[in-house]
Amino acid sequence: MAALSDTIEGAIARPDAAQHFMVLRPVKARVTVRRGDTILASSTRATRLMEVGKTLYDPMIYIPKDDLVATLERQDHSTHCPLKGDATYYSLGGADPVANIAWSYDDPMPFSAAIKGLIAFYPDKTVLEEHPLQDS
Repeated sequence: MAALSDTIEGAIARPDAAQHFMVLRPVKARVTVRRGDTILASSTRATRLMEVGKTLYDPMIYIPKDDLVATLERQDHSTHCPLKGDATYYSLGGADPVANIAWSYDDPMPFSAAIKGLIAFYPDKTVLEEHPLQDS
C-alpha cells in the first residue's frame, strides 16, 4: 500500500518514515508579522508549511530571514525534528522582550533543504497578517 505522501504532489517525506511528511506552498499575499505595534517581518515570499506526523499539525508560515525587519537574538536552545532537522530559536529584545518568539532550521535535513533560510513565528506570541497582493 502506498504512503499518503506518495499521493500528494510536492510532498517531502522522511526516507525512513513516509508517513511523516510536509508540503510547502507559496503564500500569495504580503505576510506581516507583528508583536504589538512592532513589525517583525514583512514578506511577499512567504511559504506555508503543512506537516503530517504523529498528527496533522497546524499549518505554519515561514518567511525568508532576509525579510526580517526586527533584530532577533539567537538563543542557546535547540530541538530536533526527524523531518526538518535541528531547530534554532530566536528571542526579541528591547522594551518588550520575548524569549523563543521564532525558530528556523539553519542546517535542515538534506531532503528538507527547501526550508533553509526561512524563519517561523509562534502564533501565540505574534500576530501574523496576510494581505492580498494588489494587481499590477
